[in-house]
Amino acid sequence: MKKLIFDTKEFEFPFIARVPDEMKENLPIIFQLHGAGERGMGGDELWKTEVHGLSHVFCDDKNYDCILIEPQCPTDSFWVARIQEIGSFVDKVNAYFKADLKKVYLTGLSMGGFGTWYTAMEFPGKFAAIVPICGGGMPWNAGVLKMPVWAFHGMEDDVVLPSNTIDMVNAIKKAGGKVKMSLFEDVGHGVWVNAYNDELVDWMLNNSL
Repeated sequence: MKKLIFDTKEFEFPFIARVPDEMKENLPIIFQLHGAGERGMGGDELWKTEVHGLSHVFCDDKNYDCILIEPQCPTDSFWVARIQEIGSFVDKVNAYFKADLKKVYLTGLSMGGFGTWYTAMEFPGKFAAIVPICGGGMPWNAGVLKMPVWAFHGMEDDVVLPSNTIDMVNAIKKAGGKVKMSLFEDVGHGVWVNAYNDELVDWMLNNSL
C-alpha cells in the first residue's frame, strides 16, 4: 500500500490515505476515526492518526484493493461534535477518489467508536457496514441503523464501560437490525488490537449497499 498525505484546506480534516499500489476508480473505501489521544492540527501531528487501528493491517507490504482514510480531529474538539463535518468529509473524499459508493465503510475506536455510532445514526444511508470499537451511542435511536454492524469491547474496559456497546447492540437486535458483537474477557480499553485484522477487513468488504 502507498501512503498519501492530505493536509490542505480542501477537506474538513487533514488525513492520511492508504491506497493500493495500482490505483483505480470504483474502489471500496474505509473511513477510520481515531481516539482522543490522536487528535492534532495536521502537519507534524498527522502521524498520530496511524498510532492505532487499520494502518497496522494496511501496511506497506500488503496490497488491498481498497482505500483506507484516516482523518484527524482537531486538538480542541471531539468527533461527536463534528458529525456534520464528517458527513461532508466522507462525501468529498468519496468524490475525490471516485470510490464505490455502494462499498463505503466506517469504523472508529474509543472517541472514534462514539463518532462511528453517532455518524452512522445521522447518515445511515452512506455506509455499507460499520465497526464501532469501545464506543457508545444512543440506544433509543439505534433502530435507524439498518446496515450490518460488528461491535467490539473489552470486558475489563474502565475508560468506556462495556455496557455502552452492549446497550447499543441489544437495541439494534430489538429493532430487527443486523448486528454482531465481540466481547473480550480480560481485555481493557485497547480492544482495537484484537479487532483490527484481515478477518475484519474481509467482513466489511463483503457488505454492499
